[in-house]
Amino acid sequence: MFHNLSRRDFIKNMALTTGALGYWSLSGCNPGTSSPASFNMCGFAAPGLDRVRVGVIGLGMRGPGAVERLSKMQDVDIVGLCDIRPEGVHTAQEILKKHGRAPAREFTAGPDDWQNLCQMELDLVYIVTPWQWHVPMAVGAMKNGKHAAVEVPAALDLDGCWELVETSESTRKHCVMLENCCYDFFELQTLNMVRQGVFGELTHAEGAYIHSLVDYMQPEGDKEIYQGNWRIQHNLKQNGNLYPTHGLGPVAQCMDINRGNRFLHLTSMSSQQAAFTEHARQTGNLQFADLPSYRGDMNTTLIKCAKGQTVLIQHDTSTPRAYSRIHLVQGSLGMARKWPRKGICLHSDGHGWLTDERMIEVEAKYQHPLTKTIGDIARKVGGHGGMDFIMDYRLIYCLKNGLPMDQDVYDAAAWSSVVPLSIQSVADKSNSMDVPDFTRGAWSTNQPLQIVDVNPELLPVQAVVEAGEQMKDPK
Repeated sequence: MFHNLSRRDFIKNMALTTGALGYWSLSGCNPGTSSPASFNMCGFAAPGLDRVRVGVIGLGMRGPGAVERLSKMQDVDIVGLCDIRPEGVHTAQEILKKHGRAPAREFTAGPDDWQNLCQMELDLVYIVTPWQWHVPMAVGAMKNGKHAAVEVPAALDLDGCWELVETSESTRKHCVMLENCCYDFFELQTLNMVRQGVFGELTHAEGAYIHSLVDYMQPEGDKEIYQGNWRIQHNLKQNGNLYPTHGLGPVAQCMDINRGNRFLHLTSMSSQQAAFTEHARQTGNLQFADLPSYRGDMNTTLIKCAKGQTVLIQHDTSTPRAYSRIHLVQGSLGMARKWPRKGICLHSDGHGWLTDERMIEVEAKYQHPLTKTIGDIARKVGGHGGMDFIMDYRLIYCLKNGLPMDQDVYDAAAWSSVVPLSIQSVADKSNSMDVPDFTRGAWSTNQPLQIVDVNPELLPVQAVVEAGEQMKDPK
C-alpha cells in the first residue's frame, strides 16, 4: 500500500489503476501538484477573539437553527446573512430580533453574493448550503482571512479535499466540518471510555447513516424540501456512500485518525435499488417510480487503518427501517453500541450486556466533561437533542479563547474522502482504493484529541427557560 503518498503520486497511481472507470469524471479531480505541507493545522490555535463575528451562508433547512443557537451565546455577533431566497434571510432576521440582536447585513443578490459576505469584517463563515457549494465557499472564506465552518460532507471529490487542506495550511485559518454527531452524549461518553482504556486495544468500529429520506426527496407537486431538490440529483448520478461522516466521525476520533493512526484503504459495495421506487409506487408519486438510474439502497464500506483496525460504514436513505448510526466500538476488553439498543459489554462483567443498574453506574462514571458542564443547557436549547448546541458552543469557545479545534481540516478531508473513494470502489467491482494521507506523514506524530471541557464563564449563555424547539430536519 502507499502509506505516504503526495497528492501528485496519489493521483498518478489512481489514474493508472482505475483506467476505463473514468476516474476524473467520478471524483472531479484534475491532475495537479501538491507541495509538502506548508503548516500543520493539527493542534493549531489561532489568536483568541474578544467577540466572534459570524456570517451565515445558507438559511434553508439547517441555517435558521444555527442562527438560533449562536444567538444564545454572548460574545457572538451575527453580522451577515446570505441565501438566494430572501425569505430565508427574513426568517433569520426575525430570530435575531427575538433575541434582541441587531439586524445583520443581507446578501440575497444571487448565487455569487456569498463572495461579498466573505469580504466583510468578520471572523467565521458558517456554511449551511447544498454539498456542491461547500468547497468553494470554505476556500473563499479562508482566502479572505476568515475561519470556515462547513456542513457535511466537506467535499465531494479528492481534489476538493486537497484544496481545503492546502488552503487551510497556507492561510492558517481553521476549516472545521460541522460534524454534530461527534458531540452527541453517548458518542462523547464512549470517546471518554476509549481514552481511559476501558475497552482495551481497539480492533473494530462501525458507523452508519440509516435514515429514510424518501419523503424529503420525493416531494409532491411543486413542494420542495431541498431547494431545487438538490439532494436527489446526487443520488441519481453516483452510487456509493454519499453521506458517511455522521457514523464515521465519532469512531474516527476514538481510533485517533490523523493523530497517531490513519485510514489506509477501503473497499465498497452497494445493493440494488428497490426501496426508493417502491415508495413512489406505494404513494402514487409516479414521477419517481421509473428513474433512469439511482444508487443502491444499502452501501457498505470497509476501511483498514494503519494500526490494524477495521471500520465498517453503511449508508441507506431509502429503506423503511428504524433510524441508526450504529456507533459501535470494540476492543480487547469490551465494546459499546448505541443502536438499535444502547448497550455496553465489559470483560470484567462477564461478557454480556451490562444490566440497567450497571449501565447507570458506568454512564455516571464515564460521562464526558462537556456533557457534565453544558449538557443540561444543550438539551434545553435543542438541536438533535442538544448535540448541535454542544458543537456550536465548542466551536465558538475555541475561537474566542484561542484553543485548537476538536476537528481540523485533515479530519474534514479524510472523513469526506469516503464519498468519492466508495463511488470508485463500487464502480470497480469493489476493488480496494487507497485513502490519501492528507497530513503528509504528520499523522504519526500528531497528538490524540484530548478529553476537553469548557468554562461557561468564558462564553456565557443567555438564560433558557423552556426547552428549545427541536428542528425537524433530516440531518
